[in-house]
Amino acid sequence: MDRFVINGGRKLEGEIAISGSKNEALPLIVASILSDDDSVIRNIPNIADVNAMILMLEVLGAKPEFNDGILHIDPSNCNAFEAPYDLVRKMRASVYVLGALLGRLGRARVSLPGGCVIGTRPIDLHLMGLEKLGAHIEIAHGYIEAHADKLEGADIYLRGPHGSSVGATANVMMAAVKAAGVTIIREASCELQIVELAKFLNAMGANVEGAGTPLVTIHGVKELHGAEHNVIPDRHEAATYMIAAAITRGSLLLKNAVAHHMEAVIEKLREAGVEIVDENGGIRATAFESLQPVDIRTEPHPGFPTDVQSLMMALLATVEGTSVITETVHPGRFMHVSELSRMGANVKIEGNSAVVKGVPQLSGAPVMASELRGGAGLVLAGLAAQNQTVVSRIYHVDRGYENMEKKLANVGADIERVSD
Repeated sequence: MDRFVINGGRKLEGEIAISGSKNEALPLIVASILSDDDSVIRNIPNIADVNAMILMLEVLGAKPEFNDGILHIDPSNCNAFEAPYDLVRKMRASVYVLGALLGRLGRARVSLPGGCVIGTRPIDLHLMGLEKLGAHIEIAHGYIEAHADKLEGADIYLRGPHGSSVGATANVMMAAVKAAGVTIIREASCELQIVELAKFLNAMGANVEGAGTPLVTIHGVKELHGAEHNVIPDRHEAATYMIAAAITRGSLLLKNAVAHHMEAVIEKLREAGVEIVDENGGIRATAFESLQPVDIRTEPHPGFPTDVQSLMMALLATVEGTSVITETVHPGRFMHVSELSRMGANVKIEGNSAVVKGVPQLSGAPVMASELRGGAGLVLAGLAAQNQTVVSRIYHVDRGYENMEKKLANVGADIERVSD
C-alpha cells in the first residue's frame, strides 16, 4: 500500500497545470453508452476513479481506449446490464450506470454503492426519480434490480434533506433523454457537472433545457448518436493547489484554472488574506505570513463546496484566531479531524460545525487518509508542518488527483510516494 512521506516547511513556488474535472468526466463516460456510435471525450484525468469507470464500461461490453487524456468509446456491443459489487464498491459514482443502462437497455442490476444502508440511504432520490419514469425497482442480495418495458416522461422533485442531489439529477437525466414525452426535474442540482452532462447529451442529439438551474426540462428523443466533448478543468484540484500556496505562504500559478467556476472559494481565500489574480489564462494564488480567520458554510453550487471544506480546515488550523466551518451538505464529513489533531491542530466538533483555533505551527506525524478530500487536506497540512509527515492509505487521494506528488514536488515540496 502506497503512502506519502512529506518533509514540511517549504514555500511552494512555480506553476501547476490543472487536470480535467473528475466529477464531470465520470458521468460523461457513462452517458456515452446511451448511443451505439463512437464518442470521444478529451482532457480526461488519469486517476483511479476514471480507470475504474473505464473498466466498468468494459464489463458492460463497451470498448474504451484511453491514451494521453483522450478517451475513445465504442459502445456498440454494450449489452450487459450488471454492475458488479467488486467495481461499484470502489467508487460511489458507479451508480450512474443505473440510469444509463435503463435508458439503453431498459434493464439494470447495479450493486448498492459503498454498502449503503437501506432506509435513509443516499440513493433514495435516484430510485424515486427512476420509478417516476416507469422503472420497476427492487433491492435484493445487495443489488438494485431495475427494469422498464417503457420509460415515460414525468414530473420529478429531487430535493433531499441536505439539498438537491447531483447523482440523482444525473441518473434521471440519462434515463429520461430517450423516454417518451417530457420530463421535468424540479429542484435539480445546479452543479457544473450537470451543466456539462447536459451539453454532452445535447451534442449526442438529446433535448435538455435549463441545466444549471433548479428546473430542467427534457424532451425525449428516440435515438442518440456519438459526440465529442472537452472536459473542463477540475475546480477542486485548482482549489487544492490555491490552498497549498496559502498554507505554505508561497505563490503558485495554476494553469487552466477558471475563476468563475470557484468564486465562493476565491472569495473566502481573499477574505483570509490570500492574494488571487488572473494571470496568463490561469489563476495565481499568493499568501503572506499574516492571514486572517474566516467562517465558512458549505452549500451546493454556487456556494462554498463541501469538497473544499477539509482543505480549508487544514489552512485555517495554521491561521491565528478562531474560524468556524459549518457543513450542511454532508454533516458527518469530519473524519479527517482526528488525524489533523494528531498534527497539533486545535479543532473541536460541535454538531455539524467545526471550531478551528489556529496554532503557531503544525507538527509532522503519521496520519491516515479516510476519504479523498480529507486525505488531500492531510497532505496540505504535511506541507506546512515541522519535520516529517507520513500519510498512509493514499489510494483515497489517488481517486481524484492526477500525479499529486509530482505536481507538488515540481513546485518545491519535499514529498515522495513510497510503496510497501
